[in-house]
Amino acid sequence: MRYPPVPDRSVLVTGCSTGIGRATARLLRARGWRVFATARKPADLESLRAEGFEAIAWDAAEDGAGRAAAAAALAATGGRLGGLVNNAGYGQPGAIEDLTRDALRRQFEVNLFGLLELTNALIPTFRKQRAGRIVNVGSVVGRVALPFLGAYSSTKFALAAATAALRVELRGTGIAVALIEPGPIATAFSANARAAGVERLSAGGSAFEAHYRAQLVELDRTRHAEHLFRKPPEAVAKRIAHALEAARPRRRYPVTAVARFGALMARWAPDALLDAILARRR
Repeated sequence: MRYPPVPDRSVLVTGCSTGIGRATARLLRARGWRVFATARKPADLESLRAEGFEAIAWDAAEDGAGRAAAAAALAATGGRLGGLVNNAGYGQPGAIEDLTRDALRRQFEVNLFGLLELTNALIPTFRKQRAGRIVNVGSVVGRVALPFLGAYSSTKFALAAATAALRVELRGTGIAVALIEPGPIATAFSANARAAGVERLSAGGSAFEAHYRAQLVELDRTRHAEHLFRKPPEAVAKRIAHALEAARPRRRYPVTAVARFGALMARWAPDALLDAILARRR
């Protein structure tokens, strides 16, 4: 489907402290976009401002924060905005049985509910313009759920479903909705997941306690190592730019060979085969 160009090359990008968000903010600015970059921590906001970005504080876990961030961006542009890139999120490690209700709730608040609140706050503006782009950053684990990342996988499956529903609901409005599906990317994601695991995972007495200890050691050993299939965050940023700018944006953008392979496996492989492959992670 062909979509109209956005009336204003301004974009709100979430999760710009490091990694994909920061790379996206830089690439879009270089391509002529006015970038509003969000972060949660004051130090990260100052870092963004020092780099010349218009920084907006946003904590996805806080009710109402999305509406406030949307209002701040629209106030700065006179009520117009070209696009939204929903990138912020984190991965909560741990077996499903070891995650508390609070840990599960926070994972969904940050990775799904917060970004939907922000998106819903901007849709009326996009409708009024009859143009706009919504780009959600999902994951290959939104197609193939990984053991010990079940909570994170659940949020990415849910995001894929919400993105698909939103795309159809907005059909004919001039608003394009796309899903980016990264595989392994060289970012601070693993380190942040490790921190989330240490902080929120109730591993004491777990049947998987030895596995968790081994995984944390392995993460510390390999997080700076080269990975055969890993790509830099700029590879994701390029797909995001295409989704924002193309007359015919794709519905899904797999990034890396792992993401493309995961899409194929999710579509064609029997569940028994997937289970056997993923069980080797235990």
